[in-house]
Amino acid sequence: MRTRISVEPQQGATYEDLLAAARAAERCGFEGFFTSDHLLHFAGDGRPGPTDAWITLAGLARETERIRLGTLVGAATFRHPGPLAVAVAQVDAMSGGRVELGLGTGWYAAEHVAFGVPFPSLAERFERLEEQLAVLTGLWRTPEGERFSFAGRHYRLEANPALARPAQRPHPPIIIGGHGARRTPALAARYADEFNVAFPSVAEYAAQVERVREACARAGRPSPPVFSVALTVCCGRSRAELAARRERMGPALEVLRDHALVGTPATVADALAAYADAGAQLAYLQVLDLSDLGHLELLAEEVASRLVPERGAVSHRAAPASAPGA
Repeated sequence: MRTRISVEPQQGATYEDLLAAARAAERCGFEGFFTSDHLLHFAGDGRPGPTDAWITLAGLARETERIRLGTLVGAATFRHPGPLAVAVAQVDAMSGGRVELGLGTGWYAAEHVAFGVPFPSLAERFERLEEQLAVLTGLWRTPEGERFSFAGRHYRLEANPALARPAQRPHPPIIIGGHGARRTPALAARYADEFNVAFPSVAEYAAQVERVREACARAGRPSPPVFSVALTVCCGRSRAELAARRERMGPALEVLRDHALVGTPATVADALAAYADAGAQLAYLQVLDLSDLGHLELLAEEVASRLVPERGAVSHRAAPASAPGA
C-alpha cells in the first residue's frame, strides 16, 4: 500500500504552515501531499483563516521537487470548468508534471452560504460535476490546432482554442470519490484514474470498491481505477505521546474522526492493512496539526514502513472509458 499525506487547511493554516508540512512529507518519503478544498472550518475558530487550494498548490509546485500534489477533493461548485482547466494545467506545468485533480460535487452548505457561493440541489451538483469532467477532459484532449466546443445544461463553451496544455498527457490524473451507490461509481468508471472513499469503515469501503468494479465492467472499461482511501490519523509511540497529540488536534479530531486511526504505529498499520485487504492500493493519511512535523516522521518511519508494498503497482494511467465530449 502506497501512502500520501492529506491536510485540512480550512481548520486554520498559513501558506508557511503548508509549505513546511509539504517539505516534511517530501523529506519523509511520502508519495504525495494533498489539500482539501474548503473555505470554512468545521470546528474551532479557523484562525488564521482559509487558504485557496490552487493558489497554495501553485506555490508548493515551485517549492517542492518530487512529491505529488493535488486536491482531495475540489468542489465543482467553486469554479467554472474552463478557467479550472487553465489553472490545473498551469500548476501541472509549474510542478513539472506532479499535479492530480480531485473533484467532487461539493457538500458543505454552510461554507457556500458564508461566502455567497450558490449551492444547488444534490441532483444539480451531480449534473454540474459530470459536465465539468466532460469539459476538463475535452479541453485537455483536444488535438493541437483544433477547437473545443461543449453544449451542456449548465456550461457552454464555443470554439475554445484549448491552449492550456498540462505537462502530463493527455491530462493530470483525475480523482473521483464518494459513498454514492449509483452515480458516483458510474462517473468513476467513465472519468477516474483514481477512486477515493473518505473515512469509511472497512466494510463500507469494500462494498464501494465492488460497486466501482461493477460499473467499470458495465462501461466496458478493461481495468478499474486505482483504489484509495482517506483516513484521519493520530499516532503515538506511547500513551502519553498519543494523549498529547490528541489534545493538540482538539475538536477537529472529534468532528473528522469517523473511523479515524488512533493508536500506536502497529495499531495504525494493522488497521491500514485491513483496508488494503478490502482493495485499497493507496492511503491518504490525514493529519490535523500542521505544526506537528514529528507526527509525519513517526508515520513514515513506523507506519508506512510496516505496510506490505503493493504488488505490481497500478498506474494512474489505467484508461477510463471514452466519455462524450472527452
